[in-house]
Amino acid sequence: MPRKTMIEAIRDAMDVMMARDANVVVFGEDVGYFGGVFRATQGLQAKYGQSRCFDAPINESGIVGAAIGMAAYGLRPCVEIQFADYMYPGYDQIVSEAARLRYRSNGDFTCPLVVRMPTGGGISGGQTHSQSPEALFTHVSGLKTVVPSSPHDAKGLLIAAIEDPDPVIFLEPKRLYNGPFDGHYDRPVAPWSKHELAEVPDGHYTIPLGKAAIRREGTALTVLAYGTMVHVAMAAATETGVDAEIIDLRTLVPLDLETIAASVRKTGRCVIVHEATLTSGFGAELSALVQETCFYHLEAPIKRVTGWDTPYPHAQEWDYFPGPARLGRALLETMEQ
Repeated sequence: MPRKTMIEAIRDAMDVMMARDANVVVFGEDVGYFGGVFRATQGLQAKYGQSRCFDAPINESGIVGAAIGMAAYGLRPCVEIQFADYMYPGYDQIVSEAARLRYRSNGDFTCPLVVRMPTGGGISGGQTHSQSPEALFTHVSGLKTVVPSSPHDAKGLLIAAIEDPDPVIFLEPKRLYNGPFDGHYDRPVAPWSKHELAEVPDGHYTIPLGKAAIRREGTALTVLAYGTMVHVAMAAATETGVDAEIIDLRTLVPLDLETIAASVRKTGRCVIVHEATLTSGFGAELSALVQETCFYHLEAPIKRVTGWDTPYPHAQEWDYFPGPARLGRALLETMEQ
């Protein structure tokens, strides 16, 4: 089976869906002739033409607004916001129009729209190229939110998102585009070609939205992670020797609470890790859900390891970024309680 980078897997997913369904269109800033800033759409315009894959003005509100109109009239747009940090001008369109369309029309209209966004830090991008805004979407009724951690999942989840009848926010951890990153920034980058989750089947396949994956089985403690933090969690568990069960959420909404609860009831301890800021981050929702569903099984307080409550820093990036050392300390501290 061929091994692909996450960029190649995402491109493959769009290619598969554009070939299967003439209603699938791809557009955004520089995604046509140039192939996108990360080359995720490279070659699609040459293959499918300028009416199926095309460039948009530098106007996120216009990109999302036009896509909503297309979706309401039967197309399936898959649009790219160049960085998740740039989505704020289009946020009103996402929240007030895309997310509400089915409800406002009593089901007469739906919005089969995918908004792809590179997300997260670890690339020396500073405060305007490193944000993790997933909690801003999970708070909004009517949106699904997806964060893959591997090429295999990225393709299967993106195809499922494009086929979904409602709007999906597809957040792509850009630090994972070319290789699995475990948080050790001072070590050589590992390529996806050496990772089993880079095996991407040819053609069409889907991974259901709302189904988590257990990446590492364990009995001592449960780690809830998504995106880049899945790989950081794997490194932290190995380096500390803690027998942690690591759950890759894959989709935040819908959330696989059944898998989460079964794991925490087994281990009795839970650590949550994400790149976004601590206050009102998605980890707070996870913590509340674990407490509500697993209270009598918990043997220690739930701990969160996150970014700080500051803008994403440039000079102190690796203090802000939840690496294996900081997460490892949290695992050991939780085991001691």
